[in-house]
Amino acid sequence: MDTDPATQDRSIVLTQLLFGAAALTVFTTVMVFGPGEGSSVTFYLGLLLTFAACLAAILMRWSAHAPHLVLVLPVLDIFAIACMRHAQPELGLGLLWVFPVLWISTLVGVVGITASVISICALVVAEFALRGLPVTLSAMQTLIFLPITLVFVAVSGRLHTRRNRAQRLLLSKQSGLLEGALAQARRQEELLAEVLNTVDFGVVRIDKSGQINMVNEAQMRMQLDERLADATALPAGGTGEFAAATPLQRAMRGEKFEPETVWLEAPNGEKAALSVTARHLHSKLGEYDGSIVVSRDVTAEVMALRDRDDLVASVSHELRTPLTSVLGYLELTLDGGGLPPAAEVQLQVAHKNANRLLDLLADILAASNGAEQPMVLQPGPCALLDVVEQSIESLLPWASEREIRIDCAAAEATSLIADGSRLRQLIDNVISNAIKYNVDRGAVSIGLTSDEKMVWLIVRDTGIGIADEEQPRLFERFFRSESVRNSTVHGSGLGLGISREIARLHGGDLTVQSVEGEGTTVLVTLPKDRDRA
Repeated sequence: MDTDPATQDRSIVLTQLLFGAAALTVFTTVMVFGPGEGSSVTFYLGLLLTFAACLAAILMRWSAHAPHLVLVLPVLDIFAIACMRHAQPELGLGLLWVFPVLWISTLVGVVGITASVISICALVVAEFALRGLPVTLSAMQTLIFLPITLVFVAVSGRLHTRRNRAQRLLLSKQSGLLEGALAQARRQEELLAEVLNTVDFGVVRIDKSGQINMVNEAQMRMQLDERLADATALPAGGTGEFAAATPLQRAMRGEKFEPETVWLEAPNGEKAALSVTARHLHSKLGEYDGSIVVSRDVTAEVMALRDRDDLVASVSHELRTPLTSVLGYLELTLDGGGLPPAAEVQLQVAHKNANRLLDLLADILAASNGAEQPMVLQPGPCALLDVVEQSIESLLPWASEREIRIDCAAAEATSLIADGSRLRQLIDNVISNAIKYNVDRGAVSIGLTSDEKMVWLIVRDTGIGIADEEQPRLFERFFRSESVRNSTVHGSGLGLGISREIARLHGGDLTVQSVEGEGTTVLVTLPKDRDRA
């Protein structure tokens, strides 16, 4: 039975009242068609027992007593039916024993079924004895078939009850699991909301229909900022038709994009920079399931980078003029001759380091100028092998000092339409890196080949190589690997970035593959004619 006390009491009342209704129907039938010849006292005694059981079922709190005390009710019903059946044998009231037998079977199982059926059989036999009825074939219906029927009905009821209990137990366990899952999902949702409301960047969740269904507190604060309101405002009525494609509106249309910096201006003229990223979300089946838009105010960072670039460019430009003058006087002094050998060696060292400093300033100025305005090419016919040989010739003395061998036997003559001076800058950077980060007595091999449309330049060295985790940052401005920073090798961290930019402006690319401790390979791809590529 149900463990809930109120439900248990209600079930007992309903079960007993159901039998009471059947007894009332019998009484009504008897009153309408006549009491018959049976003992009316016995009949009314049966009714009295039935209604006493009904009254007890209603008044008592059965859940507060011993569980088996409720057996009193079906036992009273059995004797009540026996009394009414004895008074009115022609009505076939023995079928009413199904009610108490079923009830007992649900309460005490097989023991209850056996005891109740034996009791009923004893009452039937007693009735036959009291009436002095002979045991004939027609009496078998009551003596044999009625008990058998009651047994099958009781067993069926018992099995049904057990099945119901098992189902209720299963449903209870499933309900517990579902409640636990819902509680966990609720905790995760609360944790996610707490985390999103803690961060200082705006987060917007857009569903696959383009509707916004989640906004964190940082995004709401951005909407109140006059400088950022235009790019972070949320449409009031869904996606709508947008006149201006702000990053948020583009994301609501289903676009995705990497971090984009958008400059905004408040009515008072104050400007702000907003970095916005939109990424797609996918379901377990790989289907598009909306987007996440992340917005961050990067005004301070962008302005700091601009100030740094301005300072670097200004300092580099101011240093270049006096350094050029220093180099000029050093060259005049060295060319004049008549210097003591020791002084000449010292001046040559100063001249070499001044040239290196001038190259460093040139890289810094090129990077600063590239940040402010794009590099402009002046394409024309270019014999790339000649450019490579000129670069090798200029760098050969430096390589010879460390006994580094430069091999260009695999370089084929080829020509293309390109800016020769920019390609010389690219090749100088790549070959000088192969020498600079090589080991003493190492080697640099240069390959050059082409087909009808493309040119490939390959530079390999046997140097120190680059760690795997540092390779994604090779093209960042001013980046130098940890091993190089801790060594005596000097550099600006700008050469590779400038070289790749030159290659891409020509319609090609520059890629790097490296194994730490083994060496580095740089591959430059260029179209023979960008306008036709």
